[in-house]
Amino acid sequence: MLNIADTLHRWCREGRPFALATVVDISGSSPLPLGTALAVGVDGAAVGGVSGGCVEAAVYELCQQVLAHGGPPTRARFGYSDDDAFAVGLTCGGEIDVLVQRVEPTAEPHLASALGAVAAGRPLAVAHVVDGPDELVGRVLHVPAEGAHDGALGEENEDRAVVAHARALLRAGRTARIELGRAEGESGNSGDDTCPRQLTVLVHVHAPRPRMLIFGAIDYASALSHAGSFLGYRVTVCDARPVFATAARFPHADEVVTDWPHRYLAATEVDPRTAICVLTHDAKFDIPLLRLALTLPVGYIGAMGSRRTHECRLDLLREAGVPEDRLGRLNSPIGLDLGARTPQETAISITAEIIARANHHTGLPLSQGTGPIHRAA
Repeated sequence: MLNIADTLHRWCREGRPFALATVVDISGSSPLPLGTALAVGVDGAAVGGVSGGCVEAAVYELCQQVLAHGGPPTRARFGYSDDDAFAVGLTCGGEIDVLVQRVEPTAEPHLASALGAVAAGRPLAVAHVVDGPDELVGRVLHVPAEGAHDGALGEENEDRAVVAHARALLRAGRTARIELGRAEGESGNSGDDTCPRQLTVLVHVHAPRPRMLIFGAIDYASALSHAGSFLGYRVTVCDARPVFATAARFPHADEVVTDWPHRYLAATEVDPRTAICVLTHDAKFDIPLLRLALTLPVGYIGAMGSRRTHECRLDLLREAGVPEDRLGRLNSPIGLDLGARTPQETAISITAEIIARANHHTGLPLSQGTGPIHRAA
């Protein structure tokens, strides 16, 4: 639902009821991720989507029915139609479960507060019960990064367990389903027996933008900062040379820092989604920087340079005491083999590798692969 938070927040402020259709489970290939939502207002206005177009009309009709007749939340499954690819179904070959519910903003103040936090850019998780006792399905808890949560499921143990899982997913910046109250040996991913009832909860996460740290204020960094910004990263360009590290040269960067790279990295915040791109290919900058970077829990570390430069860099890192298992985290020469030459082409090569690593995919042409294109989250 957080994909349409701005509109939903406005509808909540105006006290306008709406129907909310949320993708709560995915099997096989799906064009949109878990938690994506479509909403329909009482005036028939629609926002968002659940399938990229395949089943939107059918889901819209379900939303209108819920708005007109009320009742408890309902689930519908959509999959590929073998008989008619143009019938209601996912032509990508997967299946999705959609939960459709009527939302009365005046009865859900904690939902309004969560949507307001998203609109304001604050990190939070929204825990959304998608399966369990009828009286709980559709309920949400607003779980901020710090402080008390808002909303309740009715049982203290359930609230405590849901909030703990939601905060863990918020730290990881990941939307996911959790299963609570299942005995050992049953299906589910938690086996958490602290909850008296079996619940499936979809945790929607709104986290700060992931960081892209670019070291080396060169032309390639300008193109990469543009590409990183386009992908939604909070981009920092850092270089020890003030004549090159200027905001005018990097208009797409969120910040430009003049400092020694390793000193800046030691003082800044990183997380498992952070991408570190070292473009200086100068040993006096690279070695202390990479020696530190390879100890940090970041998602990607890449370094520019020829294969010869890479081999020399590895030798210097070994001399600096970096063990082989850490050296295995270094993507160098940086980027995928696209034949890139210009700064712009190289930026695409680098960001393509970052995307592939983040999603644990190969980076090979889709035409050479088999199985689903889109994997379940």
